[in-house]
Amino acid sequence: MKTFHGRVCVVTGAGSGIGRSLAAALEDAAHGAKVNGYVVDVADRDAVFAHADQVAADLGPAELVVNNAGVALSASLAETTYDNFDWLMGINFWGVVHGTQAFLPQLSAGSDTHLVNISSLFGLLGMPKQAAYRSAKFAVRGFTESVRQELKLQRSPVAVSCVHPGGIKTAIARNARVGASEDATRTAGLFDKVAFTSADSAAATILRGVRRGRGRILVGLDAKALDLLPRALGSGYQMLNTAGVQHLDY
Repeated sequence: MKTFHGRVCVVTGAGSGIGRSLAAALEDAAHGAKVNGYVVDVADRDAVFAHADQVAADLGPAELVVNNAGVALSASLAETTYDNFDWLMGINFWGVVHGTQAFLPQLSAGSDTHLVNISSLFGLLGMPKQAAYRSAKFAVRGFTESVRQELKLQRSPVAVSCVHPGGIKTAIARNARVGASEDATRTAGLFDKVAFTSADSAAATILRGVRRGRGRILVGLDAKALDLLPRALGSGYQMLNTAGVQHLDY
């Protein structure tokens, strides 16, 4: 997809963070295009399918879909309740599945369309106290890579990208749920210290990757660097993570 001008673009989670920056960048790229706002619970399958129908009725078939909506949870496994696990997976994983399934028929009917699913750097390597979050992001990665291969086998016109942002300066950590023994303010502060990339810069990288047809889009120098760890060290990278966590008294 070389241009976004005149295209119907759908971005979930556009109220803040990367989603908001993506929506703004797409509006700019399309030279002041019409923007419609919708309130949708991406964890609700029926609501997402109804939303897809509404978009088609309001604007025409979607040509770019970015499944971006996400939330965070920092908790040890012992303190991760099933309610919190279900809440996070409903948005971070099932939201991506619902968005993909609901909009794929519209994308498949076009001739130059693109599906973008937002995973994370944390969809490439694990870390303590992130079992739920990283489970979702690893799942998004596997789901998206499988969908891409299926569509290629079908000779579908839909391009597919999986995005792995590193630390992005957004409010996701400040709005995160935490375990009973966690200090929410401290957890957010630790995240802020390693969030080196602005949301606007992240959005620009993602859209550049879409224009270039990239299947995997790494966002931020930290994502590019840490992506190499499991490739080079295998499971040995986990020892480095553990040492780092102990150093921070996490």
